[in-house]
Amino acid sequence: MTDKIVGELAYKGIPGEIELSKDKRIAAWQRLQYGMFIHWGLYSEIGGIWNGKPVTKGYSEQIQMWANISEAEYLEVAKNFTAEKFNPEEICTLAKDAGMEYIVITSKHHDGFAMFDTATTDYGIVHRTPYGKDPLKLLADECLRQGLKLGFYFSLIDWHEGHAFDENNNNPIPTSMEPMIEGQLRELMTNYGPIAEVWFDMSHPTVAQSLKFAEIIHELQPEAIVSGRIWNNLGDFRTLADNQVPSSTLDGAWQTPASIYHATWGYRSWQERNDFSGKVRDLITGLTSVRARGGNYLLNIGPQGDGSLVKFESDVLRTMGEWLNRHPGAILGASGTHFGGQSWGEVTINKKNLFLHILNCPKENEVTLSGLLTGVLKVVEDGTSNELNWHLEENNLVITLPDSPTDSVISVIRVELSGELRLIPERLIGANENNTWTIEANDIYFGRSYADEGYYNSLIETTVRQTAYLTTQEEGKVLLTVRGKVTNQDALYKVELGTESQVVTGRQLIESEVGPIPVPASEIVPLTITLEDPKHANEDIGLTIHTAIVKYK
Repeated sequence: MTDKIVGELAYKGIPGEIELSKDKRIAAWQRLQYGMFIHWGLYSEIGGIWNGKPVTKGYSEQIQMWANISEAEYLEVAKNFTAEKFNPEEICTLAKDAGMEYIVITSKHHDGFAMFDTATTDYGIVHRTPYGKDPLKLLADECLRQGLKLGFYFSLIDWHEGHAFDENNNNPIPTSMEPMIEGQLRELMTNYGPIAEVWFDMSHPTVAQSLKFAEIIHELQPEAIVSGRIWNNLGDFRTLADNQVPSSTLDGAWQTPASIYHATWGYRSWQERNDFSGKVRDLITGLTSVRARGGNYLLNIGPQGDGSLVKFESDVLRTMGEWLNRHPGAILGASGTHFGGQSWGEVTINKKNLFLHILNCPKENEVTLSGLLTGVLKVVEDGTSNELNWHLEENNLVITLPDSPTDSVISVIRVELSGELRLIPERLIGANENNTWTIEANDIYFGRSYADEGYYNSLIETTVRQTAYLTTQEEGKVLLTVRGKVTNQDALYKVELGTESQVVTGRQLIESEVGPIPVPASEIVPLTITLEDPKHANEDIGLTIHTAIVKYK
C-alpha cells in the first residue's frame, strides 16, 4: 500500500519523518539526541544548607544569592572543597550506560567561580581549593577515550566580577567584564579538544556582545553549536525552558534541558529522593516526548561537593538506559514524526520501523494512529516476538494492545512498514466544483519557534511558517489570493506550492493575486508561506490569514 484513495484519486501523501537541519554542523549535533548535563561547583559543597538550615528558596546552585552569602564566606567554603571523589571515568561510564552521546558540564556558574584552569582570574578551583587541579581537562580526556562528545555550560552572569544579585538573572554585561568573558571563552575553546556545544546562560547582553561571544566559539571550534541563551536570537539552536515539552513540533533545532528534581540542578543534601519507579517513568516520558517532536534532551545530574555521584541519580540514569536497551532503535537513532502527540502517547520512526510509545494506556486497550499511508507488514510488542492484532480502517491503523504489557515501565509497539513513512494530513483541502480551494484559518498548520529580545523573560513563541495541504486532481497553474493582514507590508514573503515558489512583498501578498504557480495532478500539495529573508531563524512572519483562495488560472 503506497497510495491513499481520497474520493476517486490516489495520493502519495507527505513525508512523515521530521528532517534534520540542512546545516551539516547542526544536523551532526541533532544526531547526538540525548546527553548528560552536570551542575557541579563550589555550591555543591554547600549542598543547599547555610548556617545549619536548608535554603528553600531558589535553585541550590544559586545559593550564594538566595542565602546572601558574602564572597569572603564563600571562599571559606572553598578551603574545604577537596573534590577527592571526582571521577571522570565513572561519569563517562554512567553517561554511556544511560544511552547518552555527550556531556555538558558547568565551566562557571553565576557565582563566577571557575571550574577550570584560567589565566583570567585566581577565583576558581585550581587556585582557591585543596583540589588544585583542572577537572574539566580530566573530563575532556576521558570523554575522548570513551567516545563521548563534550560541551561546556558558561554563565554570562558573574557575581565575583561585579554583577549584583538579581533574582531574574537579567543583569546587563558591562564593557569592563567583556575581556574576562572573551579570555575565558578562548581558553575553553582552545585547551580541551573538540567541543560539541557551548551552553550559555542568563544575563542581558547587547546584540554586539552576543555576536562577539558567538563568533569566538565559531572561530576556535567551527563544529561547536551555540545555545539560544547566547540571546538576541544568535544561537544555533533554541534552548527551551527547563523541562519544557512543546505542545507541537517546532521548526528548527532545539533542546530541552531537563532535571531529575525540578526544584534544583546543583546538589541539595536535603532533597527528597523517593518514588524511584515514578521518577524513571517521568523522565523516560520526557525523553520520549522531546525526541518524538525532534528535539535533543539534556538530562542533569548534580554531584556532591566531593565529586561523588548521588546514588539515586545514578540508579535512575542506569535504569533509563536499561529501558532504552530493551527497545533498541525506538528512541536512540530514531527520528521524530509529523504525527504529533497522541492521546495515548508518542510516535518515532527508525527506517521502516514505526514505534508507538504507550504513555497513557486506553481503557479499551486499543490505540488508533490516524493518517498512516504506508503499508503495514506486521505489528509486534517491541522487545518481544509477540505479534499483535491490528487492522486498517481507511488511513487509520487500529492496534489491540496486550492485556499484560511485558515492559512494566513504558510499553512500546513496533510497526513494521512496507516502505518510507508517509502520512495523510488530518486537515486536507479539496477543490470545489469550480476547481477552487478555500482555506480557512483552522485549516492551517503553524510552524512554531521561540524568539527573544536579549534576556530570559523576553522569550515568546513565534510563528515562522504557515502551511495548508491541497489535494489536486489535474495539472495546471493556479493563483493565490490571501485575505488577512501583515505587520510589515514591505517584508518579502516566500510562497511555496509543492516544489515551485514565488517571492512577493507583504503588500502584494494581501492585496494582489500571487502566481501563476504550476501544480501537479493527483497530489497532496503543501502551500507554505515563510519570510524570504528573516532577520533570524526565529523571527515571526507577521502574517494573519483569515481566508485564502486558490484557483486555476
